[in-house]
Amino acid sequence: MPTFKIVLAYDGTDFVGWQRQANGTSIQGVLEDALRDLDQRDVAVAGAGRTDAGVHALGQVAAFSLARALSADAVVRALNAHLPDAIRVQSAEEVASEFHPRFGARTKAYRYRIWNGDVISPFERRYAWHVSGALDVEAMAAAAGSLVGAHDFAAFQASGASTSTTERVVFSSLVSRLSNHEPLVLYEVTGGGFLRSMVRIIVGTLVEIGRGRRPAAWMDDVLASRDRALAGPTAPPEGLFLVGVEYETEKSESSHF
Repeated sequence: MPTFKIVLAYDGTDFVGWQRQANGTSIQGVLEDALRDLDQRDVAVAGAGRTDAGVHALGQVAAFSLARALSADAVVRALNAHLPDAIRVQSAEEVASEFHPRFGARTKAYRYRIWNGDVISPFERRYAWHVSGALDVEAMAAAAGSLVGAHDFAAFQASGASTSTTERVVFSSLVSRLSNHEPLVLYEVTGGGFLRSMVRIIVGTLVEIGRGRRPAAWMDDVLASRDRALAGPTAPPEGLFLVGVEYETEKSESSHF
């Protein structure tokens, strides 16, 4: 049975997230339904990251094994013929049967888009958080930089979430504005792994700093506290994108947006 690794992009607006759930339509569920039609049997799909409801992906990675003998190109064509327009398989390749997109990942990259203007374009409303009023991007960038390294990120984990450890390693954490004349502010972060809602809580905390409600040094205090109640609000899902996943022997699978 050949095992395939695929890279896919999706607009998460109308989905309950990556993971199949009892109620609602998930990305994983739609993929497994398409593969059932293709392989005439139930096919389990594993993903690199469990994106939440409303979160998008530019370079999600998934893997599955098929009983049918198909080429990688045929897998791309067949899946895209069965999937809704909001989900597109960009590439496929045959890999070793032991490949796991989540456990084998070395780094993951996320991007969060903030539309910092009085009025948001109707074409951006599904893909950015609209934050009106001036943001101090320099203060946000300084605060974001303090997250680089190995830390306990318990303060940035969704309430009620459970994991064996809240320690994570962040390799880069950057805030930038495309230009002085552009309303788009980007938060880009790469790390070895992320807690539930970690990026969105970081963004909510950064916006509190950008609005001048807290100094940049507050980020250090929140991090040290390990207390979710002290961090900022959870930013809405529509601004968040899983940009790409990198494995030991390759460059990041990603796209620009």
